[in-house]
Amino acid sequence: MAVGAATSSATEGFHHLVDPNRKWYNNRRLIALHGWLVLLLITSSTNGFDGSLMNSLQSMTYWQNYFNKPHGGTLGLLNAIQNIGSLGGLPFAPYLSDGIGRRPSIWIGAVIMIAGSILQTVCKDINQFIGARFLIGFGTSLATNAAPMLVTEVSYPVYRPQLSSLYNTLWYSGNIVASWASFGTARINSDWSWRIPSLLQCIPSVFQFFLIWFVPESPRWLVSKGKETQALRTLAYYHADGDESDPLVLYEFEEIKAAIKMDQETKKNVGWKALVATKGNRKRMVIIIAIAWFSQWSGNGLVSYYLNQVFTTIGITDTNIQLLITGILAIWNLCWAVFASFQVERWGRRFLFLTSAAGMTLFFTLQTICSARYAITQSEAAAHAVIAFIFLFYAAYDLAFTPLIVSYTLEILPYSLRAKGFNVFNFTISVALIFNQYVNPLALEAIGWKYYLVYCCWLAFELAFCFFFIVETKNRTLEETAALFDGEDLQKLHAVAHNATEVRHEDYDEKSSDPNLKV
Repeated sequence: MAVGAATSSATEGFHHLVDPNRKWYNNRRLIALHGWLVLLLITSSTNGFDGSLMNSLQSMTYWQNYFNKPHGGTLGLLNAIQNIGSLGGLPFAPYLSDGIGRRPSIWIGAVIMIAGSILQTVCKDINQFIGARFLIGFGTSLATNAAPMLVTEVSYPVYRPQLSSLYNTLWYSGNIVASWASFGTARINSDWSWRIPSLLQCIPSVFQFFLIWFVPESPRWLVSKGKETQALRTLAYYHADGDESDPLVLYEFEEIKAAIKMDQETKKNVGWKALVATKGNRKRMVIIIAIAWFSQWSGNGLVSYYLNQVFTTIGITDTNIQLLITGILAIWNLCWAVFASFQVERWGRRFLFLTSAAGMTLFFTLQTICSARYAITQSEAAAHAVIAFIFLFYAAYDLAFTPLIVSYTLEILPYSLRAKGFNVFNFTISVALIFNQYVNPLALEAIGWKYYLVYCCWLAFELAFCFFFIVETKNRTLEETAALFDGEDLQKLHAVAHNATEVRHEDYDEKSSDPNLKV
């Protein structure tokens, strides 16, 4: 039986407890919180930078000559080694995030990424370049396990869906910096044409190295470690101007405690086996593994890492034109992904996933047809159409598979499984990327546009999967969303939170219009 064809019904949830006067733009502590969250969101920029960097380096004459024009398996290794490094860090990532906290894990990852970027900048041969990219991947796996969880767990509940969706969206901010920096440095007639972009890759990590300790720690992590007083103080400081008796703060706090207590008492969500121990958890893992794989195996890998080979296939060989199109595409992607991030609560996750999958299937099929026409007839119009359909394909991709894959994964996982389940998500992405980065160049070189037919069939399967499996999660707290998959747990959470806050309604009605609470 399909597990997601029917959407979940919306509940009153926490919305009646929200002070309508407390907005992201008029409350000092929300402004401060969002400033710190930006520091976490840019973790994704390092990944985005790398995705565009290798694409741009392959278009640079000095990089090609310095490393003796890598191709085939060597080129595949150069692209894949960063993800191999990520796989190396994955066994440690959840234990660091759950053990020492989200912030220290991000700091350790930042240190390793800075070291990798410096080594990549000063490397003397291809072996050092490969080693540097391995380090970057290793550090990235530690930081990217903890950062999005901290964004999700500390955000003001009204803005959590949008902020957590922006995390993966900012992949394109790094992508844009890399694309346009490379476009500019490509005109430098020396090896610094590729060394400067390599150095720029560590900018987000440098900010995190110095500032991460000012970011509030996750209240969920604090409760799990018995630090309930500190957790309540953190929630109250940023979500209610320091008022520990605020109804919304009490609602959040009691739900967090109840959810963690239920997991600890039943032992159903403890350890790696728990990921598949119950029907609800198995359903989560099927969805998480699927959307992680889809995010890298929808044809987008051909553009992200091998766009220059795609250009060659359709007759665009000028380096400046290749870099220019890459830079414009990055801006296009960012705009669409940011737009979709702010629609997640209005349109819902399910609608965005279905629209995205349908659009990708349509536009990638049309891209394949035009690629075939160019290969057969050398038609300039067909080549231009391929570029147009690449842009339209990415607009569809960015509606869901950029903003939602991280946020949806994190929100459907209960706290006790969040780090481990998210690690499975990252592992799946790394495996998909490594597969793509080894297979794509060989397949493109061997059969050209015909390789696109494989993705056309796969995209049709993705659309069917999203229709039957994606569950709607809008208008819920983090704990309520996770409990959707566990039936009776959702009712227990509602009861606990309701009992904790119902006596505060009259106080809230008085406070909500108090101008002294606002800035």
